[in-house]
Amino acid sequence: MSVLNLPIPGFAAKADAGPVVISAEQVEELGRELDELRARIVADLGEEDREYIYKIIKAQRGLEVAGRGLMYLGFIPPFWLAGVGALGVSKILDNMEIGHNVMHGQYDWMREPGLNSRVFEWDTVCPADQWRHSHNYMHHTFTNIVGKDRDIGYGILRMDEQQKWNPYYLGNPVYAFLLMTFFQWGVMLHDLEAENVIQGKRKWVDVKPLLQGMWRKAGRQVLKDYVIFPALTGPLFVSTLAGNVGANLIRNLWTYSIIFCGHFPTGVQTFTEEETENESRGEWYIRQMLGSANIEGSPLFHIMSGNLSHQIEHHLFPDLPAHRYPEIAPEVRALCEKYGLPYNTGGFFKQIGSVWGKIFKLALPPSLVKSDSAPGVIVARRKTAA
Repeated sequence: MSVLNLPIPGFAAKADAGPVVISAEQVEELGRELDELRARIVADLGEEDREYIYKIIKAQRGLEVAGRGLMYLGFIPPFWLAGVGALGVSKILDNMEIGHNVMHGQYDWMREPGLNSRVFEWDTVCPADQWRHSHNYMHHTFTNIVGKDRDIGYGILRMDEQQKWNPYYLGNPVYAFLLMTFFQWGVMLHDLEAENVIQGKRKWVDVKPLLQGMWRKAGRQVLKDYVIFPALTGPLFVSTLAGNVGANLIRNLWTYSIIFCGHFPTGVQTFTEEETENESRGEWYIRQMLGSANIEGSPLFHIMSGNLSHQIEHHLFPDLPAHRYPEIAPEVRALCEKYGLPYNTGGFFKQIGSVWGKIFKLALPPSLVKSDSAPGVIVARRKTAA
């Protein structure tokens, strides 16, 4: 048996008492227990889940109609603000609780053409097919593996100590602020791997089909939000245009914050390719647990986050309907306690504060800051045949 030492940043106190040791047999047993948990939920999927997603879609569409309608009264400030708010919430629901989850295949079992993960398109500039590749495949397959998972820093940020520092990263907070403000555009460009194109690691000819897809999708979105709907309000064109910009900004700030809270607070771990080579199902589960964080909040907060406030459960079971995550979270947490694994959770302000603290800290040269790494978990792995 080989031994893998997995450091857990932010859990030094536990490390002081000695690292947690998980045997190969325990890893396999944990994998079986999580597989059984998933199978139980899959077997229970039915009318309740169907009604839930239809209610969310109905609410999203109602908010969009209300937001668009209120723009016709945009010359009255309270109505304009209400319209911006309704449209912003509508876009959040469309992207988070509907689009993200549908495109994960969470509702493919319904055989509903409008909820088919392979053909669904959402209200944002990123083409759905490109997102499914960069997110569903690259991120969820190689979660938090440095050099493989491009969600670590999105190609522009230093979000982990294993990323080699250079003077460019002094602008980390500025880049993060710009990414947050224009998040839908950052998501659109993600699959392009622009930094690799600039460095010559990827040829322009290879990304031509991606650019064509981006142009088509972004063009339709810009035309809809910034030309057609403002024009429909006639003399209120400018106020409607400003309202649509505001709604998109609300969605961008919120989605960025939720996603970063689930991936980058103190205590979330990254991995090397060597550590994860030939990993078993149980080891994959452990990587998901250690590489994610949850956000505590009300039922409405969870809905507005697309239930990505349960990022640990989402990384374990990305194809289960997300509204089931609150139901299974206590069981997942109990399993973490059983096997001595951390369950990283906290309120929104705690998690987002931790994220921004890391953004500022990692902007600086390593010689000026203290490392958060501390030995925390030792996973015994079975040797694979040569």
